[in-house]
Amino acid sequence: MPADNIDRAIMRGSGQMEGESLEEITFEGYAPAGVAVYIETVTDNRNRTVSEIRHLLGKNGGNLGENGCVGWIFDLRSLIQVPKAAASEEELMEAALGAGALDMEDDDEMWSITSEPTNHEAVLEAVTKVAGEPESAEITRIPQNSVKVEGKQAAAVMKLLDLLENHDDVQNVYANFDIDEAELEALSA
Repeated sequence: MPADNIDRAIMRGSGQMEGESLEEITFEGYAPAGVAVYIETVTDNRNRTVSEIRHLLGKNGGNLGENGCVGWIFDLRSLIQVPKAAASEEELMEAALGAGALDMEDDDEMWSITSEPTNHEAVLEAVTKVAGEPESAEITRIPQNSVKVEGKQAAAVMKLLDLLENHDDVQNVYANFDIDEAELEALSA
């Protein structure tokens, strides 16, 4: 590849090239087994990205839907995960709810605390005071419901999600599948 092409790609990606702009595009659709998929991208070429995402979905048992077809399934939330050993349930719940958290759930070795994105910093600060640095703290999309997937369909869903996540323009992929832990480990091996 010529050095000029590489230099132009670097300039375009860093925003130094005039006339080039990056835009955020979200895609909604379905993976195999009726699993809802919400995809966030950033691209410099809308037509290329639309074509490539449609192709990935279509070739792997999914399909691209209209805007709004699955977006309603995913709530934008703050999610903070704290190891159970870091604080007692009562102490952590009191601090989190007092700072504006919506809920706290038991996820095996972790406490998962959800809140509105606008309360993320306040809840994070309150949780950090009680339990120290959390395992993770992010603004994410959480599905309201999930679809149980097994066997070949589980493998197909995981393959499609892997392909989408590895696409250059894709920033985040959210899906509402539910796969047993043992089967998930077998698929990743």
